[in-house]
Amino acid sequence: MKYRRFGKLDWKVSALGFGAMRLPVVGGDQAKIDEPEAIKMIRHAADNGVNYIDSAYMYHMGQSELVVGKALKDGYRQKMKVVTKLPARMIEKAEDFDRILGEQLKKLDVDKIDFYLLHGLDKAGWTKVRDFDVLNWAEKQMAQGKFGRLGFSFHDEYAVFKEIIDSYDNWVLAQVQYNYMDENEQASRKGVEYAASKDIAVVVMEPLRGGKLAKEPPPEPVARVLKEAKRQMRGVEWAFNWIWNQPVTSLTLSGMSTMEQVVENLQFADRFGGPGTLKADDLETIKKIKEAFKSLSPIPCTACRYCVPCPNNVDIPRVFQIYNDAVMYDDMQHGKFMYNGPFGIAQDQRADQCTQCEECLEKCPQDINIPEWLEKAHEALYSDVPVGPPAPPPPKPKE
Repeated sequence: MKYRRFGKLDWKVSALGFGAMRLPVVGGDQAKIDEPEAIKMIRHAADNGVNYIDSAYMYHMGQSELVVGKALKDGYRQKMKVVTKLPARMIEKAEDFDRILGEQLKKLDVDKIDFYLLHGLDKAGWTKVRDFDVLNWAEKQMAQGKFGRLGFSFHDEYAVFKEIIDSYDNWVLAQVQYNYMDENEQASRKGVEYAASKDIAVVVMEPLRGGKLAKEPPPEPVARVLKEAKRQMRGVEWAFNWIWNQPVTSLTLSGMSTMEQVVENLQFADRFGGPGTLKADDLETIKKIKEAFKSLSPIPCTACRYCVPCPNNVDIPRVFQIYNDAVMYDDMQHGKFMYNGPFGIAQDQRADQCTQCEECLEKCPQDINIPEWLEKAHEALYSDVPVGPPAPPPPKPKE
């Protein structure tokens, strides 16, 4: 296992971290974790050098922390830093901070959490917990020894990310969605580099975009690029290596669902040489993989945003992004979740609010028939029943 600098701390973290969001489950029920298998997987990772495990209050319908706590028995607590998160969106009053932290300490069955994160911050979530004085509360909890250091995970734009970074001098880590397809999305490379410049450890989540960059077999245009590459690697390894190649990243989390994935990911981490290992030909291959994925997008939208504001309040770029991603990665279930789910598009901003006024047609530099594509996108994405996130793929049958 390779180890990397972890921000301002005098401690080295394994290049690969264990994300406890996609543990193996029984019968497709995300609340019913296959505990013996999950514990076996976590301990195998720890025995092979992984020293960081990441959970959260909401993962697996509240069951992830319980299983992580069991996995850390029998001496494994000493092998791994334990991380969990305060769900910012669920906070209704300041008293919720103590209640939730107390529940988490009990579930994990630990006296102290190593790193405690404000979970999934966006502008609204950050404003809410900030106004409840979460930073002062956190300082008191650290002084009492309930958790070691404070960080946050993030889903919003760079300006919000920078605002959060600059609001507190003692952040130890920032957890961001970052992969070669999302290099310019959310916190973006700019945010990753800004956090690193402040000596804040950058923890990468969704390095495989929820497994979409690791599909076997890959889409035909991607498969062609992989076949023609000078260095022969599977898509999953290219995705990990793109992140590990950057010295500004400290840790790459993987939400592993099978022992096979644990074993493979450990092998990938072991054989990568470290930051700067990828050569010009390798980076060109990754660029071609990205272009191959993008060639599968049906709508040639560049997100220039000239089409907004829409007079009917339709979030045109967001609708197109969700639809393009669903088609590009052949995952309409995830597209429906992103469109209709709890963090999806507001009803008054969905594509069906389009009145065919055609004002957007005059503004679009790509000459996209926006009303027509909005109709197609809504037809494909809309669901009038609750839509949850897609479950991890089932494990491969044993031979």
